Amino acid sequence: MLELSRLAAVTAKSIRAVLTDIDDTLTDHGRLPAAAYAALEALHEAGLIVVPVTGRPAGWCDLIARQWPVDGVVGENGALWFRYDDRTHHMQRVYRRPAEERAADRKRLDAVAAAALAAVPGTAIAADQAFRSTDLAIDYCEDVPPLGQAAAERVVQVFEEQGAVAKISSIHVNGWYGAHDKLTTSLSMLHEAFGLDGERERDRIVFVGDSPNDAPMFAHFPNAVGVANVRDFAGRMPHLPGYVTRARGSAGFVEFARQLLALRAD
Repeated sequence: MLELSRLAAVTAKSIRAVLTDIDDTLTDHGRLPAAAYAALEALHEAGLIVVPVTGRPAGWCDLIARQWPVDGVVGENGALWFRYDDRTHHMQRVYRRPAEERAADRKRLDAVAAAALAAVPGTAIAADQAFRSTDLAIDYCEDVPPLGQAAAERVVQVFEEQGAVAKISSIHVNGWYGAHDKLTTSLSMLHEAFGLDGERERDRIVFVGDSPNDAPMFAHFPNAVGVANVRDFAGRMPHLPGYVTRARGSAGFVEFARQLLALRAD
């Protein structure tokens, strides 16, 4: 990983879109500081496409798409994307699996939840589970005493034993059925909503993140940026970002936004 200060001006000026994780990238200890929100707004006002890409639930994504200074949101680790049109007051909601499959998945995930909680004492169903439409989130570090990486990996094993996909974030283990993830749905949204080819123009898109469920994004986008806490997972991730900030969490995102905008202004 290169220090963010080595990002070239010519690269910064070519960027069309900024995708960003939320938890522990925009937030600190679950809170969204004003400086991070202002950084999102500054990127948006500069004409960049700004899209949070998160494991958080559909219910939260509806609010984010409506009220944040962003162009849309990818939620539940790629199960869906929402985009709100301020002119028509219409919310576009796109799910990667049809309603009948999501209903069947929910029944299967209910059984996985019981198995995961039994296998890893101290875990809990995530507090935001009631607002989810497609996946299951097991809390190992948000509202429960932190259990550590080994516990999270055991939860992943339980999901996989039941044929589900599972990814570890900084706070939850998220599991689901289907082939989607943050990357595939981000690419789909960029193409369908903005006409941006995330394969051919991957060097014109920046993703900012911090944890293992961001690894596919780090692998795909050569100018991806990790806030400094990504180093906490350095030995346990198959792919790391091209750049890393000096600061952790929200301060790292602010550092990134200021650097990008300053280079674009030169």
